[in-house]
Amino acid sequence: MKEEKRKNLNFDSRAVYYAPDEGSSSIGAPIFMSSSFHYGAEVYKKVVDGERKSVNIYGRCGNPNEYQFEEQMMMIEGADACLATASGMAAISVTLFGLLKSGDHIVCDWTTYSSTHEMLDHRLTDYGITTTFVDTADLDAVRNAIQENTKVLYFESIANPSMKVPDFDGLVAIAHEKSIVVVCDNTFASPYVVRPLEWGVDIVIESATKFIGGHNDALGGVIAMKSSILPADFMEQIRWNTMVKWGSPLSPFNAWVLLRGIQTLSVRLERQCQTAMKLAKYFSKHPKVKSVWYPGLENHPQHALAKKQMPKYGGMLTFEVSDGDKALTVLDSLELACFAASLGGVRTTTQIPATMAFLDIPEEERQEMGIYRGMIRVSTGLEDADDLIADFESALALV
Repeated sequence: MKEEKRKNLNFDSRAVYYAPDEGSSSIGAPIFMSSSFHYGAEVYKKVVDGERKSVNIYGRCGNPNEYQFEEQMMMIEGADACLATASGMAAISVTLFGLLKSGDHIVCDWTTYSSTHEMLDHRLTDYGITTTFVDTADLDAVRNAIQENTKVLYFESIANPSMKVPDFDGLVAIAHEKSIVVVCDNTFASPYVVRPLEWGVDIVIESATKFIGGHNDALGGVIAMKSSILPADFMEQIRWNTMVKWGSPLSPFNAWVLLRGIQTLSVRLERQCQTAMKLAKYFSKHPKVKSVWYPGLENHPQHALAKKQMPKYGGMLTFEVSDGDKALTVLDSLELACFAASLGGVRTTTQIPATMAFLDIPEEERQEMGIYRGMIRVSTGLEDADDLIADFESALALV
């Protein structure tokens, strides 16, 4: 199939289809478990002449499985270029260190993944890169936070774990007026739910460990780009000047596992979105539940915006009980749903964000992020929704 025809397929078909392997005609991708590749004089001359991705140089520089995964991610993100990394945090780190230098400034939403927040607030400062944290739902606050040295505006498509939804149009317009690169972490949503590049975002980051892989069995990260601000070869620039130098490539086996995960992304997320909506409606009526955050509920602060940007509202939701002790009782009493870190898999997983993912964030900052001790984050899986409701009902009865 020609590339242009492939690009014009509907999302489900783009996710499933890739060309048969040229060597074997296999419709399933082979795995290239090799760190080294035979050169030969012709390949050697190409390397000397500056060719990189078109030849296999060394495993840390790239691998056929990695390249095929990148191509498939380009198809489902609507990207012009893509770079795979060893993890979601590797994708974030490679992106920011590829874009920024000492003296640069970032404007970032208050509520992002805890490791992202810690890196911006504590680690990048060691390199002379500063960050102003704001509520990106307040566009005036974003405008006021921009400085002469601001190079990046950073936020999540659905914030972890507050479920806040950004105004893509508004944020992109503010940033691009100042030639600021817009970076969006799309992990909580996935490309099935929303594709931020279609809304003018310059770079999208995915922790492929989550919904892309979908089975909690492989780590990986993705950087996808479609930008009028950045040079067309920016992904290849940061492949060689950042990712390769830091030693954070995606392994061949994980690339193969994640490629397979893409093919079932649509069917998994369709079910997970349905289950999330059912659970959100159930929790919103439960007397032991103080609050529920899910973009699909009409009382969500950005429901209208979510409806416009992502008609499927995602497989993640958060609800709150009265305190952290009761939250622990609920999760420790679940039998079908799993009490565990991470998200996006076929099993429903739950956690207490304040004392798990965000444990190292000071209490005052957690409050600013809208993260409270009684919050419970739920990543819906593929179990029957009624069975999950019964599981939560039994657990909530104990508090």
